[in-house]
Amino acid sequence: MNPGRGGQRGPAAGRTGRRRRAGPGGVAWAVPTAPRGAGRVAARVAAVPSSGRRSGRSAALPGLCPGTGAARESLSHLKCPRVGQELCQCCKILLLQTFPEISTLPWYTLLFPLSCLLIIRGLRDLIDDIGRHRSDRNINSRPCEILAGRRFCWREWRHICVGDIVRLRKDSVVPADLLLLCSSEPSSLCYVETADIDGETNLKFRQALLVTHQELQSEESMAAFDGRVRCEEPNSRMHTFTGTLRWRGRSHALDGDRILLRGCRLRNTALCYGLVLYAGFDSKIMRNSGKIKRKKTKLDHLMDRLVIVIFLLLLVTSLGLAVASGFWARTFQEKHSYLAALYQHTSPAHQAFLNFWGFTILLSIIIPMSMYITFEFIYLVNSCFINWDLGMYYGAKDIPAEARSTSLSDQLGQIQYIFSDKTGTLTQNIMSFKKCCINGTIYGSGTGHENKEPQGSGLSWEHAGEQESGVCDVTLLEAAQRDNDPVLREFLRLLALCHTVMVEDRGDQLVYQAASPDEEALVMAARNLGYVFLARTQDSITIRELGRTRTYELLAMLDFNSDRKRMSVLVRDPQGSIRLYTKGADTVILERLRSRGPRETLTERALDRFAEQTLRTLCLASRAVSEPEFRAWSRRHRAAAALLRDRARELDSLYEEMEQNLQLLGATAIEDKLQDGVPETIQLLKLSNIKVWVLTGDKQETAMNIGYACRLLTDDMEILGEREVSEILQAYWESNNNLSGQGDAPCSLSQQRPETLCHKRAIIISGDFLDKILHTGEVLKEKKGWPWQWLCCGGAEASQDQGALVEKAFVDLATSCQAVICCRVTPKQKALVVQLVKKHKKAVTLAIGDGANDVNMIKTADIGVGISGLEGLQAVQCSDYALAQFSFLQRLLLVHGRWNYLRICKFLRYFFYKTFAGLLAQVWFAFHSGFTAQPLYEGWFLALYNIFYTAYPVLSVGLLEQDVSAKKSLEFPELYVVGQQDELFNYRVFGVTLLHGVGTSLISFYITLWAFEDHVGTKVMGDYESFSVTVALSALLSVLVEIVLDTQYWTVLSFLMVTASLLLFCLFSFLTQTVDAYRIAPAIFRFPDASWNALTDPYVLLVVLLSLVVNTLPSLTVHAVRAILGRATTQQKIHLRARQDPEPPVELRSHVPRGSFRRSSYAFSHQEGYAGLITRGDSLRAGDRLHDRDSLRAGDSLCVGDSLHARDSLHVGDSLCVRDSLCAGDSLRAGDRLRDRDSLRAGDSLCVGDSLHVGDSLCVGDSLCAGDSLCVGDSLCARATPGTALCAPRPQGTPAVPSV
Repeated sequence: MNPGRGGQRGPAAGRTGRRRRAGPGGVAWAVPTAPRGAGRVAARVAAVPSSGRRSGRSAALPGLCPGTGAARESLSHLKCPRVGQELCQCCKILLLQTFPEISTLPWYTLLFPLSCLLIIRGLRDLIDDIGRHRSDRNINSRPCEILAGRRFCWREWRHICVGDIVRLRKDSVVPADLLLLCSSEPSSLCYVETADIDGETNLKFRQALLVTHQELQSEESMAAFDGRVRCEEPNSRMHTFTGTLRWRGRSHALDGDRILLRGCRLRNTALCYGLVLYAGFDSKIMRNSGKIKRKKTKLDHLMDRLVIVIFLLLLVTSLGLAVASGFWARTFQEKHSYLAALYQHTSPAHQAFLNFWGFTILLSIIIPMSMYITFEFIYLVNSCFINWDLGMYYGAKDIPAEARSTSLSDQLGQIQYIFSDKTGTLTQNIMSFKKCCINGTIYGSGTGHENKEPQGSGLSWEHAGEQESGVCDVTLLEAAQRDNDPVLREFLRLLALCHTVMVEDRGDQLVYQAASPDEEALVMAARNLGYVFLARTQDSITIRELGRTRTYELLAMLDFNSDRKRMSVLVRDPQGSIRLYTKGADTVILERLRSRGPRETLTERALDRFAEQTLRTLCLASRAVSEPEFRAWSRRHRAAAALLRDRARELDSLYEEMEQNLQLLGATAIEDKLQDGVPETIQLLKLSNIKVWVLTGDKQETAMNIGYACRLLTDDMEILGEREVSEILQAYWESNNNLSGQGDAPCSLSQQRPETLCHKRAIIISGDFLDKILHTGEVLKEKKGWPWQWLCCGGAEASQDQGALVEKAFVDLATSCQAVICCRVTPKQKALVVQLVKKHKKAVTLAIGDGANDVNMIKTADIGVGISGLEGLQAVQCSDYALAQFSFLQRLLLVHGRWNYLRICKFLRYFFYKTFAGLLAQVWFAFHSGFTAQPLYEGWFLALYNIFYTAYPVLSVGLLEQDVSAKKSLEFPELYVVGQQDELFNYRVFGVTLLHGVGTSLISFYITLWAFEDHVGTKVMGDYESFSVTVALSALLSVLVEIVLDTQYWTVLSFLMVTASLLLFCLFSFLTQTVDAYRIAPAIFRFPDASWNALTDPYVLLVVLLSLVVNTLPSLTVHAVRAILGRATTQQKIHLRARQDPEPPVELRSHVPRGSFRRSSYAFSHQEGYAGLITRGDSLRAGDRLHDRDSLRAGDSLCVGDSLHARDSLHVGDSLCVRDSLCAGDSLRAGDRLRDRDSLRAGDSLCVGDSLHVGDSLCVGDSLCAGDSLCVGDSLCARATPGTALCAPRPQGTPAVPSV
């Protein structure tokens, strides 16, 4: 067995001195051994051994998309069937029925419903497991290229092993955690999209080590690679990695920037090569995926306990009746001593023992086993209702809602907390340039100039194949086209120059790739207004301004970070002037302006308006920089960039110095597009008493912007940051510690900040803070100084109790707030937050997301909802319900969830009622049959009572019942609170139902007994069989009438269900009680013609009618009392509210300025851009060409095979290498030289001091200026222009060449 294949784990895995061979490129967690033979990659991975657990298989977890799963076995053994307890109990009773001494019921009475249950459940599990197996097979069979010997071969994902070298192509998914060895990009850069890991769709770059970039450039060098990687144990930390590569006697440090995590998608990179470090279950995404758990609803747990209660009630009743039978037998024997011979082999105690088991078998029919058969059908049909709902159908992509789980629909009506991802769930992750303020004037939607065509011709400067203009303000388009406003010109020029966007020219289309969607939106806006970003080099930026191509020299790039909140570029325009262009948050730009005037005031007002509309804002400014100032600053900048210590601080200081005395140009407003209906949905969820938490891997500023945009955060909320949360928890901890020592009651969290009790609060924290608070082990704890010093006291023995106290305090604080936003959280932390709320609040939770980073959270929550978004189907395949839009959640919960909870609760209530009402008459009959465990009813009635006779009316309630319409459910979301408070079915409701059923059975039995004492009927009927039929019919009709009275929503199907129950009772009663059936099998069909004799007698029918009336009176009395006391029904309350003031519509515009929030809602959604790559030149590809009007600066050179195009120029000190050529119209400046075999074309000229070397030639019309010289073998072409001459002085020894 190969321990590195197929996910199998051998005993040597991870142990010292043992190797894990995995084929070519194999990696072993072991003590180093001798390298393998030629042609096999002798790479090693060493890890600090902890668990010794390794997986070499890259497989898929069911429901996970490529790069996010791991092998999953069939889950049928993980399921605890809903009917587990009942199945065990019924099997025991079936076993008891095999003993004739105690058997009181026919064998088919329990076997028939049990067989139906097992068949239905088995078919369902089979279908589920087939689907999971198909999903596993599809993902495990995805192809990838693995190095085998000296070439790459296509293999399936399941064959990837630790140590393999994998080749990935553009747009492919990374199948395992890889060490990047090299790529086709300059400096072995690799651009990846991590949407499946952290939800961010902006590109991130990874870069290989310099040594592997330089040495591993061919498949032969890959095959000979024998490096050894020593790295950390597999863990769930997504953002950190520590390891070393030892190769050729040198060690190279590895960090997260060298690693491609499984689940990433390769972008803008043709090829890359990676060494597999972790595969299968050991990959980081799988370590965050969590375990597969069967989800059970609150009603499931309640039913488990109620079944135990019913079974104990059965045993207690059987024991009481058995004891009574013993006393009755002794009394009977004493009174009838002449029958002593019949009892000589038995005793009252022996009879009581046998009767106990007999009563247990007889009363076992009250165990609600058949209820689970109906349960399965109700859940299935309700799931189909969700699938068929056109209100949750997304026509744009032809995606309907899908109920992937059919056993959780009732819990949709009990949700208390919703945990939502942000990117792709709340938002479309599409940034749109909506408005701008330039020189105090606001442009964009809402200004009255939308959707109009500009006068005159269209935008002639648009590049072929570029996207159409997205700017909807014709005034702005016309102003840009006129080009007579210098501020507008500088504004648009800034948008085209001040960014870190990469551009790729695909012939007829420019493709932009940005570090954040915000930057891409700004560059696109500039392009649509005529300022098109064309290309960039290490020290230049080329743009097209209204059709004119201009190249700006890039002197410096002052990149963005979360502390600076701005970025700048220093450029030199073609005229030689130097300008600084800056964009950033208004808080940092406005305080750096040269002066404040009316235009600045207007811009600030515009910023307030943009903030009220929840738009993401940026301020734009610029200034002129003199040449001496730049030279002095540049020298200091180069010195600071070379520092080894405090480099970042010195650079920030220089950036601060340069970014002063700015002139404000204007402001931009970008909309991070929410999905349709998100604010309205969140508003309805709030009114439904559902709290929404946002758990995102994105940065805090972006999450806050979205929080305000979707109305999760409001202006009247107090925002609690990490410092405030720590202070509250510290006060809570100290108060409880002090009070616990004095024996006083603990202090509540609300007492820590009494001034905020009347205000709404929201918490915004980061993943690192959450990790330190909750002691998850994801981040090292730093308990030095604020805010952790208060956790350091008490000693190690109290640390666990302290952690539990702080954990509970944090959950109490968070759940007391109206909103919680957790930023920069890992998938494991998302699941942890959900688990904490479930643990401490016993609340029903729902998690919704669209990416692989949401899988763990979805599986941990009670209900998991997957969004069919841009990040694939990872979340959908692991979810319980799949939706296309977040807004569909309101209909899923407030309509289907509430209806399903109502239906299931009513179903349970009436199922228990009909069971007790119809079958407890067996107990009362025992008091009149000598406690002999003789059944009252016929065996077929007991077998069919819960399956045919009473199942259909209860089934119609479980499928079709509605208290209000879907429209009213959405109009009055407060109705949802009923499910959250478990009002419709609980222990109290069960107790009332039990008493109701007992009363109905008592009335049905004793009224019939009273009537039969004097032989009612014209046929002098008083036999046991007719008595049984009369009691059965009385109980059956009482149950049906009770259901009819309480049904609120009638359909044709509901009427047919009730009618079918009566018809089936009549049909089966006459079929099983015919004389012919009795003659064929008298032991099975024991009641010949009993129903016919009883039901054709009018006096018996009067007895049934009397029982029905008496049984119905209590329900009618309750309804009358409610009406008299004024207890309105739900529908009456709704109609009453509808006549009052209507519900105010959801308002998306804030009328109160947000103040401090606008000062931070800047439109940057990344931490750092590509400035370092650009200025280092790492991002420039080899073999790039200079196009028309391009120029080379001083000291630049063209390499072998490069060419200059028409109108290109070489500057002072430039040189052309061998076989380079100058095209028509090109010129060489003073001091330039042409090398051997270079040529000048027609019309070219050599300037003063230029020289031609051996073999060079001048073509027709060329001229040599003063001081130029021709070397040996040079020639002038024929038919040169007359007058072409060699000017003196010429070099000594060079013959004069006459004019031709």
